[in-house]
Amino acid sequence: MSAETIIRSIEAEYLKDDLPTIHVGDTIRVGIRIREGGKERVQPYEGTVIAMRNGGINETITVRRIFQGVGVERVFLLHSPRVASIKIVRRGKVRRAKLYYLRDRVGKATRIKQRFDRSL
Repeated sequence: MSAETIIRSIEAEYLKDDLPTIHVGDTIRVGIRIREGGKERVQPYEGTVIAMRNGGINETITVRRIFQGVGVERVFLLHSPRVASIKIVRRGKVRRAKLYYLRDRVGKATRIKQRFDRSL
């Protein structure tokens, strides 16, 4: 057995299998577990997926939103225990894999057309 197959078999038990199919351009709501004192709550973070990085257990998505007039981007590790839930709000129609050009745009120029041929 090679080292790579051993690593993959160990990672396999931590992979989530209930994740929706996410595409770049989609607007999603990610529920993040936050600990405050002794309590734990789920805080939603809604925004547009501008980048995805595959790689088994290291799969990440970059979600961008505008908060009080400032663009905020967060990178989420999809298979992390901190990510409680992922809900797709709407599908986006885009023609490229990374939407970094949205960083330079303001207001209505950041809108993405909605896609209706994929289900939510």
